[in-house]
Formats: sequence, C-alpha cells, structure tokens
Amino acid sequence: MDIVLEIDRLRMRRITSADLDLIYALDSDPEVMRYILPPRTREQIATYISEIVRDYEAFPGLGRWLALEKGTDAIVGIFMLKPLQTTPYVEVGYRMFPSFWGRGLATEGAQTLVRYGFEQMKLPQIVGITYSENTASQHVLEKCGLRFLRMQHFDFVARELRFYAIDNSDHPALSAQ
Repeated sequence: MDIVLEIDRLRMRRITSADLDLIYALDSDPEVMRYILPPRTREQIATYISEIVRDYEAFPGLGRWLALEKGTDAIVGIFMLKPLQTTPYVEVGYRMFPSFWGRGLATEGAQTLVRYGFEQMKLPQIVGITYSENTASQHVLEKCGLRFLRMQHFDFVARELRFYAIDNSDHPALSAQ
C-alpha cells in the first residue's frame, strides 16, 4: 500500500485502477455527490481514475488520495490537495461515505492537507469551494483557517460557489515561526 500521509485516525494512499469499485460506490452515492457533481457511471469513474493517476506525475506531491480508517482499513473516502480545474489555484477538498460523517474526520484530514500544502509543498495559497447550501463543508474549511472571500462562478459546475482561501503567511503553524 502506497501510504502518502498518516495522521491520528486516517491513512491516505494513492488511488489506482484497482480502486474502481470503491470509487464507484462513493461517487455513485447521491448523498455523497449532492454538493459535488451528479453521480457518475462506472465508465466515468474509470476515466476519472486515469486522470488521477496522470495527475500524480503532472503535479508531484499533489493529488487525490483514498483515505482509510486506521485500525480497520475501512475506506472513509477521498481527500485532495490538487489544482482546481483550469484555475491557478490549489484546492483542498474531500468526500466521504455517510457512515463517517459527523466524526471530525473531514476536519482532521483537511487540516492535515493544509498543513502539508504549506509546510511540505510550500504553496503560497490554498483554496476551497462549496455550494452555498453546504454549511458542513464551509465549517470544515473555516476550521482549517480558510476564510470566505466571495461568490465566484465556476464553469465546471455552471454556477456560483462560495470561494474560500488561506495564504501561507496566514497559516498559524507558519506565522508562529
């Protein structure tokens, strides 16, 4: 198993083509995808996984990772620190199976990725986007230090989303140094 990050309750590993059934289960769940994209077909997931694997090479150190619960190795979901579509931004994000919601895992994983992005990858800024209705994810972003900046239109969802950001110099672990 290619573990990329290990934190208190989660391990994150690279996604491979062998994960098709797991990603399909996650991305075909309407509850999971409610604020992301419409549920995807198996064929769309296969293409998506190919893009993920290509991105590991194109953007070293960044990507989307499968999160596993420590102790059980149960698949929690996907966490990401990756380029945001065709924008100049790097986005932190996640999606998890509903059975893992409400346990603080989204915050734990996202905070770790923000810290990793600034401390290891030396990123100047990290952003997050959410639908206006997705208050749970807005709270996660805020707990990671990201602040709401504006509503912004994104063509890939054909609507305005809430746009959050944190600069490297505003990250508490770094500004204390």
